[in-house]
Amino acid sequence: MTMTTGHALVTGASSGIGAEIAREYARRGVPLILTARRQAALESLAKELRPQVPVEVVVADLAEPGAPQALVAEIEARGLCVRILVNNAGYGVPGRYGTRDWTVHAAFLQVMVTAVCELTWRLLPSIRRFDAGRILNVASFAALMPAADGQTLYAPAKAFMLKFSEGLSLENADRGVHVTALCPGFTLSEFHDVTGTRGKMTVPARMWLEAEAVARAGIEGNERGDVVVVPGWRYRLLHALARHLPERTRLALMARNSRKFRPVD
Repeated sequence: MTMTTGHALVTGASSGIGAEIAREYARRGVPLILTARRQAALESLAKELRPQVPVEVVVADLAEPGAPQALVAEIEARGLCVRILVNNAGYGVPGRYGTRDWTVHAAFLQVMVTAVCELTWRLLPSIRRFDAGRILNVASFAALMPAADGQTLYAPAKAFMLKFSEGLSLENADRGVHVTALCPGFTLSEFHDVTGTRGKMTVPARMWLEAEAVARAGIEGNERGDVVVVPGWRYRLLHALARHLPERTRLALMARNSRKFRPVD
């Protein structure tokens, strides 16, 4: 197989960063497989992109334990082969850990951790067969900072994706597979609308990123072979500064600022 064949599978492709990643790959001529829960949104995006590239739609809810296996089985049944995997599907659970039922946390972990691992495991043999296989894991700037008060599992899940990407990168470099953890900060998308937190946030306007720019930075970094990509110079500067602070200071700053961007009630 050559590097120009094979599809890009984008999870959580119905909106936000996932949809913009799909658009960016379409501009680059990469055939697409789009998956998410909302069929109407997927079909609308597929209709937009089909004049540029072939697009397949597979509706799946990755909160269901059997979804990753069923998704891969459907891809294979259609005679498709995945060269690029984009693990983008995700969301946040607002509020303190003990205020939510365990079923809510279990579904979150299924989407954010287990499904990411299983999809990658099931598709890795296909990805490794290509001259230029790619895995792009959409993590978060939260993976690089102390966890915030509220949405208690979000930063740990994204930190897992970061470390998972690092390990996969080392394991697969000899096969020409580039693995990248994309770590954007606050991004204009449906994320904060879904969690109901947008109206409670007091993040400065200059700290918001455009989803299109985040998608482009992630794909370009992945093509270069960057293992970690942090879009936006402000976030790169913040990360560099934070790394030199004592852990106690980092935690104190997060405790003071959590209420600006995480509901904690």
